[in-house]
Amino acid sequence: MKLTIQRLASLTAQDRIDLAKVWPEMDIVQLEAQLSETQQLYAARFNDRLLAALQLSISGTQGKIFNLNVREVTRRRGVGQYLLVETITQNGALTDWWIADDGDADRGVRAAFMQACGFRAQADGWVR
Repeated sequence: MKLTIQRLASLTAQDRIDLAKVWPEMDIVQLEAQLSETQQLYAARFNDRLLAALQLSISGTQGKIFNLNVREVTRRRGVGQYLLVETITQNGALTDWWIADDGDADRGVRAAFMQACGFRAQADGWVR
């Protein structure tokens, strides 16, 4: 089965289980309650399981990405980069992008990842 990137407007029971593995510290029920046209959730799905996810906040033409994370067992396979690139592609009307430096990855690893994705460092995150 192919890896797909999807915007999730509502979650299945399995989605909630999978997201709890992506974000062990997050309240998934509260996250789902906050989803709207301006507070979105994107995830990478493979074989009906979510492997990675990010939150997108939209304000005008600006997209702010928070909590970009890939499950530990899936890292270093291009899933995070594909998720990020496809989320940006699916939101072509947005022209300014900022990504919070809030993941659980090592800062050096995150910096290399963000630079590979075409972002540059800023005091509180990454811009493109």
